[in-house]
Amino acid sequence: MAQRSRRPDVEAEATASPLVADSPSGATTQSSEQAAVESPKVVVRRSARRKRTVTAYREADTIVVLIPQRMSKADEKVYVQDLVAKVLARESRTGAPRGDQALADRARELSQRYLAPQLGHAPQPASVTWVTNQNQRWGSCTPSARTIRLSHRMQPMPSWVVDYVLLHELAHLVESSHSRRFWRLVNVYPDSDKAQGYLEGFQAAASMERR
Repeated sequence: MAQRSRRPDVEAEATASPLVADSPSGATTQSSEQAAVESPKVVVRRSARRKRTVTAYREADTIVVLIPQRMSKADEKVYVQDLVAKVLARESRTGAPRGDQALADRARELSQRYLAPQLGHAPQPASVTWVTNQNQRWGSCTPSARTIRLSHRMQPMPSWVVDYVLLHELAHLVESSHSRRFWRLVNVYPDSDKAQGYLEGFQAAASMERR
């Protein structure tokens, strides 16, 4: 039986970056496009300068795993699976709500916290769901049906970005247009400017990648 190599130092990060970095020449790309949210795209990058440390972190909708150049394919498979699982586990604790029920619960919390003090009541949507058919906008609201939909592209993003888009759509339940009153309702959110900047940066990076 062949002796296993010494286990590398393992690190994992779950920070979503608004910028999408291209994989350098020679990188190995693994794509997992299952319907489940827990199966993101995975990019493995080998580095000659990296001797023992193995790291994983989030870049937009991709999890990037950095490994030593000389790591065997067998060890690569083990460590990639382990690190991707750790990133996803951390995101499940600190990231955006994953399921529709959790998303709806979060919407109710935001309505109560930010809209109720201004309106005297907390607007309640009939449904709040993740959808996969919104590639040109982050969220949408149908006031007459009181339904809110968020693009699945936001699922890897920080929770404060998703909260901003949720509050934006909740405000449309009482103000359908982007009027001054609408923006007064939305801009009480403390991370409003930061979230808008994040989304603009994300969109700009995606546009550059498509060129």
